Amino acid sequence: MASEKIANLEKELEGFKSKNQFESIAIIGMGCRFPGGADNPESFWTLLSQGIDAISEIPSERWNIEKYYDPNPETPGKMYTRYGGFVGQLQEFDSHFFNIAPIEAISLDPQQRLLLEVSWEALEHAAIAAQQLAKTEAGVFMGICSNDYSQRLTSRDLTEIDAYLATGNAHSTATGRLSYFLGLTGPSIAVDTACSSSLVSLHLACASLRNRECNLALAGGVNRIISPEYTINFSRARMLSADGRCKTFDAGADGFVRSEGCGVVVLKRFSDAVADGDKILAVIRGTAINQDGHTSGLTVPNGPAQESVIRQALTNSGVKPEQVSYIEAHGTGTSLGDPIEVTALGNVFGESHSSQHPMIIGSVKTNIGHLEAAAGIAGLIKVVLQLQHQQIAPHLHFDQPNPYINWEQLPVLVPTHGTPWQIEDKPRLAGLSSFGFSGTNAHVILEEAPSSVHTEHLSVTSGERPVHLFTLSTKDDLALWELVQKY
Repeated sequence: MASEKIANLEKELEGFKSKNQFESIAIIGMGCRFPGGADNPESFWTLLSQGIDAISEIPSERWNIEKYYDPNPETPGKMYTRYGGFVGQLQEFDSHFFNIAPIEAISLDPQQRLLLEVSWEALEHAAIAAQQLAKTEAGVFMGICSNDYSQRLTSRDLTEIDAYLATGNAHSTATGRLSYFLGLTGPSIAVDTACSSSLVSLHLACASLRNRECNLALAGGVNRIISPEYTINFSRARMLSADGRCKTFDAGADGFVRSEGCGVVVLKRFSDAVADGDKILAVIRGTAINQDGHTSGLTVPNGPAQESVIRQALTNSGVKPEQVSYIEAHGTGTSLGDPIEVTALGNVFGESHSSQHPMIIGSVKTNIGHLEAAAGIAGLIKVVLQLQHQQIAPHLHFDQPNPYINWEQLPVLVPTHGTPWQIEDKPRLAGLSSFGFSGTNAHVILEEAPSSVHTEHLSVTSGERPVHLFTLSTKDDLALWELVQKY
């Protein structure tokens, strides 16, 4: 009897583990601020679908480019590029809205300011009143790496340091402040794995939801470029593209262009989203993360590790390679990294795809540049929008295929024009990669939202509705009346 009872308990435990491992996560809201005026998902889709290049010259309010620019990469203290991807309103911030005293806001990192704003907008997009989340087990998981603002503050005279320097600039308080403002009691974690930070944050958020540590999660990343030091550093390391364009998969690939922005998604367990009647934008089937380990160099990409993390994500998703029809690549546009990434993709998907049914690959970095800590979430929001519109956005700056990529042997296709996302009686599925220069890799498997899901009380349709409730929201009555007058 005892052995039979133990066997039954072990069987139940395995079933629980399997359920947790494969439990899908619903994306029910999104918010973003990306270069090119993409201040919400709708304007971001306009930018993507129209093939807009959002890169510009470095604005004068960041630094005087004439002072720091030199086309010679060997010149110390200079940068050999004049370009970047930027988001406006660096100094504007409604501190009153977030219950922050103006004197405290002076020392508040613009990354924290942007994260507060975009997270609020993501909740609005999910039709969730922020007040409803107070004292709930909601989690916050954000990628954040840059410390430009703290460098600027600490370079002042020591007598100018105030009481808010630490809390305004510590990465831990970027998430902690958001949890504090909204009254959330779930996990609150800031992640720095360099370029893969926001996708690693998403992975942790999904794991936390599956482990019942939280019932709702905000996940994403943020990056602001304020000072010239790191652009000079990346110039010395020859990582940047001189013309400021990520020419991913192209023969002219010569590095990336630095960009800034913020992206946040609202997540729930799929079953909870259905039960709550949420509009589901897309479904996260599974995620995985790993590390390059010892390679020929700290920042050198590791093809086998990339291949491994993709295979693990497929396993965790319960998805077969042949089910995936699009990959949003890390795709920074380097002569070394691009061939390694495409080869890894070929090793995973080569046998399940063909020249007649190729794997379509693209990179949002060709539109908006490399958002560093926010790069992965930018790619994820792009994929969600493509799934919603059933269309693959054009991949820019692809004129001559990289000769170090074996195009004839690898069944991949780079879409240079907007392409209908065609499938044959099966859901659209996509993969998304993000690799950090510290060696931490992440991959996510996404599926389009089901066309219709039913609950005991209502039917939720993911498609367009003929009639919409037009909602206006502000924090107080006076602001609401002023907003009404604008319409």
